[in-house]
Amino acid sequence: MTAISASAGAASITVPSGLAPDRTYPARRALEAVGIPLAALVIAFVAFSIFLLALGKSPSDFALLVWKGAFGSWFSVQNTLQRAAPLLLTALCVALPAQLGLVIIGGEGAVVLGGLAATVVALPLSGAPPVLVQIAMAIAGAAMGAVWIGIAGALRALRGVNETISSLLLAYIGLALFNHLVEGPLRDPASLNKPSTWGIGEANMMAALPGTELHPGLLVGAIACVLCWVLISRTSVGFAARVTGGNLRAAQLQGLKVARLVIAACALGGAFAGLAGMIEVAAVHGRANASLAAGYGYTGVLIAFLARHNPIAIMPMAVLLGGIGAAGGLLQRRMGLPDATVLLLEGFIFVAILASETLYGRILWFQPRERRA
Repeated sequence: MTAISASAGAASITVPSGLAPDRTYPARRALEAVGIPLAALVIAFVAFSIFLLALGKSPSDFALLVWKGAFGSWFSVQNTLQRAAPLLLTALCVALPAQLGLVIIGGEGAVVLGGLAATVVALPLSGAPPVLVQIAMAIAGAAMGAVWIGIAGALRALRGVNETISSLLLAYIGLALFNHLVEGPLRDPASLNKPSTWGIGEANMMAALPGTELHPGLLVGAIACVLCWVLISRTSVGFAARVTGGNLRAAQLQGLKVARLVIAACALGGAFAGLAGMIEVAAVHGRANASLAAGYGYTGVLIAFLARHNPIAIMPMAVLLGGIGAAGGLLQRRMGLPDATVLLLEGFIFVAILASETLYGRILWFQPRERRA
């Protein structure tokens, strides 16, 4: 049998002469990437509905209230987007190392320490121009997050320590260190009911986007997602990361600096998480306190898996999870459900998404098909 050889750049593909290419495969592959997560979401809600019925609650009422609380009014939409802003950055903390096959779940520690570092830097700069203060805060927050998650990357690259366990333990250490400093050496004596640091000052707070009540963190997160997509999909560094994630042994044989890639990816992801903490301080709270530990780092893990670690897909998934979180108060008032109900729904979604990973590449309809020419 003769063969037809076609080359594209350095790659060469040999196609048997009697077979025609499957031109529908790209569309079916895209449908697989979208359809399986959507099916997982449906299954998660069905399972959660059974739980609601066991409590004597209506799943349809629950869904309607979630919609109203997340998107039912302009106020609700702004609240949803406000909650989605830090989630964009914490999801990148997971998605970037995932390109190398790493599972980082300790972004919560980078968020709180990044916010604390930004606050500490801002306090002695209270008389400086606000723009300079905000820049210094952003650098400090990102640097703190990069160091914290970079430790997990270094432990994996240099000592072979599992990054999932080390990043989770680092998150607990970070939270304990944060609480110690906020409730001890850095505490403002005037903060009685809720221990906090001194405020950064109203002048140094980030102004809302024109015509809205949204802070600039949403725009920063969206730009970060686009830039990360470009980095992963359109640069040699991103290609090297994907090669390493696909086959570590092949990457090493090709002479790639695997250890450097691992540490750099973790540090960059941690920088985004630390930046999320800085934005929460500079745009929402005005100081570091327990409100920074709002679970953004852990929700970012779910968003990254929902998006299959695609930075562009992170944006709609962050809005979805931000909307569910924004509806928590309405659910509590109208249905008498505790705040933890939203966390339970997120747990159902996470389990369904993890289970759906086994379906990729196993459904025959989505696979390439050989056709006679």
